Amino acid sequence: MIAISAASGALGRLVISHLRSRAEVVAVVRDPERAPEGVPVRHGDYDDPASLREAFDGADRLLLISSPELDPTRRIRQHLAAVAAAKDVGVGAIVFTSFLGADTVATGMTEAYHATEQAILDSGLPYTLLRHPFYSDAFVPQVSSGEITSSTGGRSLNTAFRSDLAEAAANVLTGEGHWGQAYDFTGSLWSYPEVARALEVTYREVPDAVPGPMSWISAQVRAGALERQTPDLERVLGRPAETVISHVLDRHAPQVLQRRRL
Repeated sequence: MIAISAASGALGRLVISHLRSRAEVVAVVRDPERAPEGVPVRHGDYDDPASLREAFDGADRLLLISSPELDPTRRIRQHLAAVAAAKDVGVGAIVFTSFLGADTVATGMTEAYHATEQAILDSGLPYTLLRHPFYSDAFVPQVSSGEITSSTGGRSLNTAFRSDLAEAAANVLTGEGHWGQAYDFTGSLWSYPEVARALEVTYREVPDAVPGPMSWISAQVRAGALERQTPDLERVLGRPAETVISHVLDRHAPQVLQRRRL
C-alpha cells in the first residue's frame, strides 16, 4: 500500500491520478471532505502526530508531500512529526518532496527541507528525495495588450510543471532502483523573452512593482540562481519534460496563426 500525505493538494491529487491503476493507494488528508475521490481516505494532520501514526500504519511506501505552512519553525515540526510517525509504525520507505538546494543550504526557503532531509537520513528508513524546482504553473507568461512583461532581466528559469513532477513521483513510488537516491529535478531552461519571440509578441522588461515573494524570485532569476540544469527529471520520467514554450504555444496556437496571416 502506498500512502500519499497532503493528498488533497494539487500535487497529491495528480500523483494519485497516476497511481490509481498501478498500485493500492491511500489518500492521507487533514480534512476528509476535501479528499480525492475514488481511493480510500485516512485522516492525517501534520499537527497531530497520533493521527499520522494511524494514517501511515501498514504503508509499504509513503509519499511525504511538504507542508504548505510558510513558517519554517512550524513546518519543520510538522515534517519531523511525519517522519517520526512513519518510523514508529514501520513504513517501508519514504519519498519526500524536497526543494532544490536543500542538501547544501539550510537557511531561508530551504531551511525546513534541509532539516527534513536530515531527519529522514537519521531515521534509517529507505528513502528517495525529490528536490523540486519552482512550479512552471505559477510562472507561465501572460500576453497583455500584445506584449509579455517581466522583471527577470532576460535570464533563464529551470521551472517544471507540477504534472510532470507528480508523474515522476508516481514512477519512483512504483519503480525499482530509487532507494537511497536524491534527485535534483529541473525543467528545460526558458526565459520570458524566448516565450515572447515564440508567440511573436513584444517583450518588455519592467521594474519590480511591489515587494513580495514574486519580487524576491525575480531577483533570484536576475542573479542566475534558477539556471541550474540536471537530467534527473527526464531520466525518471523516461521522456522529456513539458517545456514552458510548448505549453504556451499549445494554448495560444490560434492567436499565433492569426498573427502570421496578417
